[in-house]
Amino acid sequence: MEGTAAGAKFQPSGTACRSLWEHQHRRYNPLRDEWVLVSAHRMRRPWQGQVEKPPPEDVPRCDPGNPLCPGAKRANGQVNPHYESTFVFDNDFPALQPDAPEPGAGDHPLFRTASARGVCKVMCFHPWSDLTLPLMSLAEIRTVIDQWSEIAVELGASYPWVQIFENKGAMMGCSNPHPHCQIWASSFLPNEASLEDRAQQRHRREHGIPMLLEYAQLEAERKERIVVENVDWLVVVPYWAVWPFQTLLLPRQRQICRLQDLQHGERDSLASIMKRLLTKYDNLFQISFPYSMGWHGAPMGSFLDTDCSHWQLHAHYYPPLLRSATVRKFMVGYEMLAQAQRDLTPEQAAERLRNLPDEHYQLKRRETS
Repeated sequence: MEGTAAGAKFQPSGTACRSLWEHQHRRYNPLRDEWVLVSAHRMRRPWQGQVEKPPPEDVPRCDPGNPLCPGAKRANGQVNPHYESTFVFDNDFPALQPDAPEPGAGDHPLFRTASARGVCKVMCFHPWSDLTLPLMSLAEIRTVIDQWSEIAVELGASYPWVQIFENKGAMMGCSNPHPHCQIWASSFLPNEASLEDRAQQRHRREHGIPMLLEYAQLEAERKERIVVENVDWLVVVPYWAVWPFQTLLLPRQRQICRLQDLQHGERDSLASIMKRLLTKYDNLFQISFPYSMGWHGAPMGSFLDTDCSHWQLHAHYYPPLLRSATVRKFMVGYEMLAQAQRDLTPEQAAERLRNLPDEHYQLKRRETS
């Protein structure tokens, strides 16, 4: 297996290596212990593939037929309350259930099974369907963050992994335009959590510092991949990014294991940096930018009594768009059969995002109309 030392030759050194990033090379992802192929010259090829339909901008504020709206009836017959802030309910079609029977161990090492129990919840961010996080107020985003933390504490008391994630836009499989996310709590550590747990544990053991705390410090110094930053948080296009405008949201000042460990001021500054990042996303192609995002933090449940000092709280954002509002990145062929590959360097992506205005394009349109 190739280790981190083999990737050291591609350490960035400022302007001198900008030409290097114009040619194909590989980058090491220490969080997953895998490599990414970067082929920036491929951005020059003409695109004749599939063209996506841009997301609609005329979403009604309240649609009685939308099962996430206040007062609407859901598929199971339950009627939503007339909520005025966030609203959390049990997923009507959960992928995990708390009382699933044991599947049996299997009769051969190549045919193994294991139990999987859990709960799935849906959380609406706001009662209005025509709002998304970048268009919400800082106070409203702060309420979302506080609700995330409360749910993590509640479910984390029983389950080792609580996955908070948002699929935004039809391109990312979201069938409902209402601003919302999902929370799945599981009786097991999923694959991504297990990979990150092992990688961060190894780094802490070998280097004496949490991997992502050290990484945030290095990115803050080098500034090549920073998108937005404030006193508590840093958003970068990670050195090993796979998706074109993928970002990583990190604490920059101290180790924070879990969402519920955030202090009052850190929650306020998190709301601010989320709004800035998501505004830049929307401004990139002047659409409601699709993405999948999720929080990763130290496991909970039985892990609450173990040493998790190798963990650092962080959020991944994975947007699919590549060239425009209608051209997306596909993970097929080489990516599925060999390894991840990207057509735009992380430095180029970060620079494009960083240079976008902090004012949302829709607000600017309203001012000029």
